[in-house]
Amino acid sequence: MPHPGQKATFLRGILDGLPFVLVSAPFGILFGVLAAEAGLNLFEILSFSLVVVAGAAQFTALQLMMDNAPTIVVLASALAVNLRLVMYSAGLAPHLGRASLKARLAAAYLLVDPVYALSATRYDAEPDMSMARKLAYFFGTAAPVIIGWFSSTLVGAAVGTQIPEAYALDFALPIAFIAMAGPMMRTAAHMAAAFVAVVLALSLAWLPYGTGLLVAGLGGMLTGARVELLQRQRVEA
Repeated sequence: MPHPGQKATFLRGILDGLPFVLVSAPFGILFGVLAAEAGLNLFEILSFSLVVVAGAAQFTALQLMMDNAPTIVVLASALAVNLRLVMYSAGLAPHLGRASLKARLAAAYLLVDPVYALSATRYDAEPDMSMARKLAYFFGTAAPVIIGWFSSTLVGAAVGTQIPEAYALDFALPIAFIAMAGPMMRTAAHMAAAFVAVVLALSLAWLPYGTGLLVAGLGGMLTGARVELLQRQRVEA
């Protein structure tokens, strides 16, 4: 039997996730278009999205593939971009860590930026939520986001190069990340990590195959972890 409030919580998650479809859909369409231009067929493009389920990593890998980068560089870059998902998992572990293995595997597959941002915010706002309601909200937010991503990728792949460049669909990428990252800049550790990552990314933009982003991401994470450690030590002192 459904847990009391589980259905309402799932619907709440869907409603909260719907606005992100408006931002991610152009992003997905753009990926489908670029992948088609790169020579991938419809099956390959859809499989790319179904297997990776990570827009930023997909764009990174696709660009490097188009630049004929070595396979190891493509894989390393895509994995580096997705390292943030490890931090997301750690952030949600206190809330979902005791769920069933099946639920955790499904959550791991569906864990993307908007789903994490919405779920983490909701869990912090309602610390007394039951496990059933936490899972319901998580999967509720994931439903429109993931379905929207797959559908928009399929649309982009189908239309291919028919979309005029004047539509400038690439505007969705920076807007999406700003919309998700902005509200999460709640602590000094978050802001320090973002600052160091941005400075390093701009300073190392000259490195080949976008490897500067690897260094920037690592530097940002190390900085954030160090600042958070210093804050904890100060509180405990």
